[in-house]
Amino acid sequence: MSRTSQSIGRVKGAFRTPSGLRRMMNVWPPFLFAGIRVEEIGPEFRHVRVRLRHSLLTSNYVGTHFGGSLFAMTDPFWMLMVMHNLGPDYVVWDASAEIAFRRAAKTAVTATFDLDDAVLDELRRAVARGGRTLRWFDVDVVDPQGQIVAQVRKQLYVRLAATPPPSDTPPKAP
Repeated sequence: MSRTSQSIGRVKGAFRTPSGLRRMMNVWPPFLFAGIRVEEIGPEFRHVRVRLRHSLLTSNYVGTHFGGSLFAMTDPFWMLMVMHNLGPDYVVWDASAEIAFRRAAKTAVTATFDLDDAVLDELRRAVARGGRTLRWFDVDVVDPQGQIVAQVRKQLYVRLAATPPPSDTPPKAP
């Protein structure tokens, strides 16, 4: 990774538009084979809606959604949204995650992510003040009736790309 910008692989870099990224993610094997479908990515990477279908292949031993799939359907989106909106002058990494299972579901479920200007401004101010910041983002996974099936929290690490990482930064991705 360059000190001047966050590196994105050549193949994945070809999908910089919302529609291109949505298409790529829908054929990406971890999503494709888990029954996860990215239904929508907003034009400015500020809105994402993801759906997990329910089938024999996406069910656990007792016939409800497999917890790993519930988590996987939410995994990359906060990082992608923040990274696209802050731009190449910032480094954005996942730092931590939590999931709380609230109720069993035997139907398709969705997760909707919305990122607003206030959060982006908060991140810019925090990085300007301290060089880096950690911030939690929440999303609910809901059934068709709007009942919460799982609550997922992701903590993002954000810093300026030109700032050397401190010794306690998350390790580089392989």
